[in-house]
Amino acid sequence: MKIFKQLKMAKKYIDIGANLTDPMFRGVYGGKQKHTDDLHLVLERAWKQGVEKMIITVGSLNETDEALKLAKQDDRLTVTMGCHPTRCNEFLPDPEQYYQSLRNKIRENPEQVIAVGECGLDYDRLHFCEKDTQKKYFEKQLSLAAEFRLPLFLHCRNAHSDFMEILERNRDKLLDAGGGVVHSFDGTLEQAEKVIAYGGLYIGLNGCSLKTVDNLEVIRRIPNDRIMLETDCPWCGIRPSHAGSKYVQTKFTAVKKKEKWTAETLVDGRCEPCQISQVLEVIAGVKDEDASVLAEKYYNNTLDLFFIKN
Repeated sequence: MKIFKQLKMAKKYIDIGANLTDPMFRGVYGGKQKHTDDLHLVLERAWKQGVEKMIITVGSLNETDEALKLAKQDDRLTVTMGCHPTRCNEFLPDPEQYYQSLRNKIRENPEQVIAVGECGLDYDRLHFCEKDTQKKYFEKQLSLAAEFRLPLFLHCRNAHSDFMEILERNRDKLLDAGGGVVHSFDGTLEQAEKVIAYGGLYIGLNGCSLKTVDNLEVIRRIPNDRIMLETDCPWCGIRPSHAGSKYVQTKFTAVKKKEKWTAETLVDGRCEPCQISQVLEVIAGVKDEDASVLAEKYYNNTLDLFFIKN
């Protein structure tokens, strides 16, 4: 009976945003090798923590081959396909060729590619790509989602009005795509309500969504049927200085110096998919709701958008 109860209460997760092609998961930081390639250990820790699937975030054509290779080695891994707003300058030398290259990657890999993105707008980092270029090629990528009927993996930073205007102008394409998720959400309650009211859109939450008291109040009021979990690893870990950290229950041993890495430890400052359990714990704490019930709800939300074909 005890075994049955433990199995029944076991939490399962889908990490909708894992940047597994980042060099940090190969032990490379700032272009320098600090420790051995440990991606296999990172993945193993995630599976043991209850992660059942991960969606590898692709933000550039340069990342596609490595991401697809990983996904083809393990069917628990899938990928997005798109160009991050801060990298949209990559379209400029030959916009049509770049677009067709993304299109071909989707067409040739139907089992691995389950979303279009990461695409959207980022006005916090205009030094990488100016507004007009971002807007033009965000809108361009919506055609990929409509053509292949794939949901969108969306990015919005300090650009809510323009972001929603583009989505509204392309509502027919969003309907063909079947919706999407605005990942790594850290906006206001009003912005969250507008995203939800648009229809077909979910909100992805990670450590960057849980930094401040204001963030937590927004999260408390987002309906559970619109939430998905992510880590955005190796970024967006929950730091001790974050308002949400007081709700974290699951602790991991981490080394502060990368050179002190061991196979059993995390590296301080490098978020891993296994830490998705901490994201859930903060949300459950803020909402004062049962973490197991929420885990099941968020898991099913993710299945509905990305994995169940209508």
